[in-house]
Amino acid sequence: MSDNSERDCGKAGEDRVYKKNEEYIVVIEDTGTGGEGIAKIDGYTLFIKDAVRGDRCRVRITKAHTHFAYAKLMEVLEPSPYRVEPVCPVSKRCGGCKVMAASYEEQLRFKENKIRNNLEKIGKITDFEYYPIIGMEEPYHYRNKAQFPIGLSSDGRIISGFYAGRTHVIVENDKCYLGVPENEEILGIIKNFMEEKHIFPYDEVTLHGLIRHVMIRKAFVTGEIMVCIIVNGDSIPDSDDLVERLLAVKGMSSISLSLNTENTNVIMGKTIKTIYGKPYITDYIHDLQFRISPKSFFQVNPVQTDKLYSKALEFAGLTGQETVWDLYCGIGTISLFLARNARKVYGVEIISDAIRDARMNAKLNGIDNAEFFVGKSEEVLPKFYQQHGGYADVVVVDPPRKGCDTALLETIVEMAPERVVYVSCDSATLARDVRFLTERGYEVRKVQGVDMFPHTGHTECVVGMQRKHI
Repeated sequence: MSDNSERDCGKAGEDRVYKKNEEYIVVIEDTGTGGEGIAKIDGYTLFIKDAVRGDRCRVRITKAHTHFAYAKLMEVLEPSPYRVEPVCPVSKRCGGCKVMAASYEEQLRFKENKIRNNLEKIGKITDFEYYPIIGMEEPYHYRNKAQFPIGLSSDGRIISGFYAGRTHVIVENDKCYLGVPENEEILGIIKNFMEEKHIFPYDEVTLHGLIRHVMIRKAFVTGEIMVCIIVNGDSIPDSDDLVERLLAVKGMSSISLSLNTENTNVIMGKTIKTIYGKPYITDYIHDLQFRISPKSFFQVNPVQTDKLYSKALEFAGLTGQETVWDLYCGIGTISLFLARNARKVYGVEIISDAIRDARMNAKLNGIDNAEFFVGKSEEVLPKFYQQHGGYADVVVVDPPRKGCDTALLETIVEMAPERVVYVSCDSATLARDVRFLTERGYEVRKVQGVDMFPHTGHTECVVGMQRKHI
């Protein structure tokens, strides 16, 4: 074992070759994009899961490359002033809360720096107004949705929990500190029912067994709860009995089955069968009402969503006279936020069920100036523009993690809206797309990080861009 501070290792990748299973004592200098600690040995970089900036620790290399290596945290010798004890006892094994060992203030610092670094290094921009990241007053129990795989333990018990990172090994955990307290009660009811009725969980190897996953959603304002059980079949034996047991949970409003008999990693099946109550639950963002079905995309953190969308509306700079395109619109959440301040809003989403919900949500809220299209944004917008000469004063995009398709960005440039508002859950792909737009006539004016996912390595960001008039 070697102490980096007491030995000369030579130049990284030249005089010294680092190998698997070698141990070192290092000080964590920074935090990587995924929340891992970063240490250096004479320029050779180590990425260390569960390490916190400021830790002095003993680590073991697990995978070595020429200029960097991954290492395992073996022992914290001197804890960082930013290190805290995670409230979740399985946080290290689960892997969902990758930065739970860091204080919340340190988490916010890391996320704010990650957004700025990506915009500067990938996006090649430096001149913009950067607001302090918006954190949470209470960064626990914020998720309104959770999906739990169901399986068997090594001793044959029915268990639920979450997959360990990059595996399909279930880490048993019914009490997630990011989810709502009702999750634990609901999972207990379902597992007890399965034990009593001799119903087995789905086995990905043999393809036998019935229950695959349990998806639970809770509406934070109305208190309504939805349970959707994903099954390898078309029914559950004695389902009336299961429904009766689940109705003991306060707020239970919708119980359904998602039929998925395919050999796939996709969780939800194509068919949803409601076995109790409504096929949706209702919740609010700000003063707007939304119907949420099992397949609907709805932001998982409603407290922060209100702040995120309010900031997007601010950056859009609407006066009531604008035509707005909302791309990747989901069930119309941002669209409806914008519609009350715009002349016309067009929303585009690939999932037909989401567009059905968007149209219903517009009707529920008495909004008649929002129109929705089903399809890929990168196909719908260019086609509409070519056929109708579509015009936009403002374009809002909220794409998946992979960012926007080049064809979509090219069409935005051709349409030449005055403002572009980019909402992103991945600041690296955001920065890539922002660079594309800044090289074609736009400039970044304002950037706002919003911590939608405390204790994880992820964060949301909204960027306001303005077309340059030369």
